[in-house]
Amino acid sequence: MALSLQHLASGTGWCVSDVVCTAGPRDRPFEERHEQMCIALVTRGTFNYRSTQGAAVLAPGSLLLGNSGACFECGHEHSAGDRCLSFHIAPEIFETVAMAVPGQRHCAFTAPRLPLLPDLLPVIASAESLRDSPAAVDEFHELTLSLAGAVCQALAADLRSVRAPNDRDRRRVTAALRRIEADPAQPLSLSELAAGAAMSPFHFLRVFEQVVGVTPAQYILRLRLRRAAVELRNSQESVATIAAECGFSDLSTFNRQFKRLLGAAPRAFRVTASGSRPIPR
Repeated sequence: MALSLQHLASGTGWCVSDVVCTAGPRDRPFEERHEQMCIALVTRGTFNYRSTQGAAVLAPGSLLLGNSGACFECGHEHSAGDRCLSFHIAPEIFETVAMAVPGQRHCAFTAPRLPLLPDLLPVIASAESLRDSPAAVDEFHELTLSLAGAVCQALAADLRSVRAPNDRDRRRVTAALRRIEADPAQPLSLSELAAGAAMSPFHFLRVFEQVVGVTPAQYILRLRLRRAAVELRNSQESVATIAAECGFSDLSTFNRQFKRLLGAAPRAFRVTASGSRPIPR
């Protein structure tokens, strides 16, 4: 499996890396082992992940979860290549984070992945922004702890694991994910996606939600908002321009959805982000 790894930052008991994989359907997966607790943000591509916590399809915006010492496999049976922002945390540090989260009863991950959840959008946008622009070690350290805490909070909400679909369903949903990822701003209806997968809209909706964790409309919306949040942090384009480029034809709808899912209006989000880090000119 062809992997390239760029070290971004590290400290005592943690490290962050940008990992690019070019494997495809012809490359056989092989067993690997997580040396520490692992949270990997998928930023490009779709692949299958199998670990002791179960099996899942990983798509842009979702989070791969791995326990320290656990064996796992990543396969690209239905598509080629992916890119992840990988956070590795020593078990003793992760335990201190987990135990500080109300309702968290485990110091280990109980699911193989988390889907693109609204509560995770702000920290996901921050992670992608730090990867793509110069950042201090302290910023990566804070982000690592914030991400671990956000994941623990999401798991403490008693999210159930989805039933593993059959391989044919995985192939169809993976193809739909790749189509969405190619241009998230492109209008894609449920009927169009279902037709591309040769499935009825109802069956496609049910299978997509089983595989991805959210409905197609929710996934597309969150993918667009994730891109918009990164652009608001990294560029000086107007909010209206960013909204249009991310697929929102109506600015008021964009403002409402952004505030609903990220907790702040776009302009307020930009001001908060630029207050901690200068926006590149």
